[in-house]
Amino acid sequence: MKKLLSLSLLAFALVQMACQHTPQNSMTYRPLGNTGLSVSEISIGCGGFEKLDSAGSIALMDMALDSGINYIDIYDANPKTRSNIGAALKGRRDRMIIQAHIGTIFKDGQHTRTRDLEETKQGFEDLLQRLGTDHIEVGMIHITDSPEEWNELEGSPYLDYVFQLKKEGKIKHIGVSSHNAEVALMAARSGWIEVIMFSLNPAFDRLRGGATPWDEGAMDNLQAGIDPVRVEFYDYCATHHIAVTVMKAFGGGGRLLDQKTSPLGVAFTPEQCIAYCLAKPCIATCILGIDNTDELLADLHYLHATEAEKDYTTVLQPAQAAKGGDCTYCNHCSPCPQGIPIARVNELLDKAQTQGLTPELKQQYEALSHHASECTHCGSCMSRCPFGVDVPAKMDEAKQVFGK
Repeated sequence: MKKLLSLSLLAFALVQMACQHTPQNSMTYRPLGNTGLSVSEISIGCGGFEKLDSAGSIALMDMALDSGINYIDIYDANPKTRSNIGAALKGRRDRMIIQAHIGTIFKDGQHTRTRDLEETKQGFEDLLQRLGTDHIEVGMIHITDSPEEWNELEGSPYLDYVFQLKKEGKIKHIGVSSHNAEVALMAARSGWIEVIMFSLNPAFDRLRGGATPWDEGAMDNLQAGIDPVRVEFYDYCATHHIAVTVMKAFGGGGRLLDQKTSPLGVAFTPEQCIAYCLAKPCIATCILGIDNTDELLADLHYLHATEAEKDYTTVLQPAQAAKGGDCTYCNHCSPCPQGIPIARVNELLDKAQTQGLTPELKQQYEALSHHASECTHCGSCMSRCPFGVDVPAKMDEAKQVFGK
């Protein structure tokens, strides 16, 4: 009897089947987890609307909608930002799925996070009024970046209010935004979070699990491969159909687009950053910070880019080689002549070596269609690996750890 495919590979296949193109444009649409919504793989943030007038806001929304974008994130509580978006959506609110944040207010001339119940209520009602709507599709618990902050939500008046909003239909689905992989994984395992907005890009993936990009010195000590906590988070979301919406795809302020500011010491293109994020099966959409129509037009080139233009491994290879040549689970080594799912074997091996061999990991490994013991050391995988990983040696390690 054939053994079952690994859950993560199955999830990837299901996502690919669920992705759809429209005849009007080349945008691809992905399922937003289990919400029943289908969202454009490229979406927009709200930041640029603060810098525009009403006419400019309408023009930006025109271009977004015409390109097939149907998802927007609104975290900014600035009245101008919200009002401009409301004006741009007037008469066509039904064409845009809104992900907006609960617990954001405009205080002393700046955007501020709050957990105070009355401030939260006022901020949310202001959001609905300025957007000209009676509901939003995804209500985000705004920025939770430490396990302590996550635990403090339980039983709080703030969280009670979030659940009340969902019961009243003012939000249809509950989400959370975080820059911390440990928190994101806790949220995914909660059983009631449906969408997680998470900071994701080739540099941030190499942060230690409990670090956020803004911790002092965090970007100075990046790991060689993807942090195991992030791997576990992406895996969990993929297998449980929890949607991840990406923020900071270009590194926050576009740092990855310039070699001088890139934490990896190499510059990526927007197309490479977007492709890197969308390669993960749990990702529903990349939310891009757009200031004007020129920026949006430039980023939309991704829809027509060649595979060569999207190939981020050409940039990651020198950066990865400098960091030690660890497997990043990119699947460029496939197909294996023996059918071994090399990336998945390496992923499970890394988890077992960093976290210990658990019965769950053992079970996941045994459920693979082929195993490391079937490796013939033919070397075909190594000829395709962009990071110089000694794959046969890794298969030998896996055989020792898992027993076959």
